[in-house]
Amino acid sequence: MTVMEENLAGAEGVSRRKLGIATLAALLGAAIVLVTFILPAEYGMDPLGTGAALGLGALAEPGSRTLMSQDEAYSVNSVEFILGPFESVEYKYRIEEGGSMLYSWEATGELLFDMHSEPDGAPEGYAETFGKARTNGDNGTYIAPFSGIHGWFWENRGMDDVTLKLISAGFYSGATEFRGGGSTDYEVTGVRD
Repeated sequence: MTVMEENLAGAEGVSRRKLGIATLAALLGAAIVLVTFILPAEYGMDPLGTGAALGLGALAEPGSRTLMSQDEAYSVNSVEFILGPFESVEYKYRIEEGGSMLYSWEATGELLFDMHSEPDGAPEGYAETFGKARTNGDNGTYIAPFSGIHGWFWENRGMDDVTLKLISAGFYSGATEFRGGGSTDYEVTGVRD
């Protein structure tokens, strides 16, 4: 056997050995990734507790909000307000946590609006704002993050009267108008085909 043949034979042995070690290392790494990340995130199984520590357990929860059945019928509401210069109105719906509402409002002039919600049991005057701008309309879907009253404050900061029309459909049980220091409650009725 020549020196070259001996070197090739030795290289094949070393290469096979290195290949075997690399394969075992890859399998061990894959097992660690499986137990540490994939099982908690995809299947809710957390044998090491790392999924909870890293917040991966929430990924495995069936949290799809694509289809949400509701026990009650949806309601439809349409209101119109005329706001003189520097007049304002607030209009809110009673929505339980997870309830949704489709809405569209349009005004004949620019209004300052603030879409906000007041959670049940919150201190007086507390509200969480979800949208704020100066515009003449908005459309969208709102999903209540908590039970309470949810809606808009609009103010006409111009010198001309502005007519505002709001149309909504959703899983709410009533509406309240706040205007001129007082409030008026309105019934909204559910729709069933």
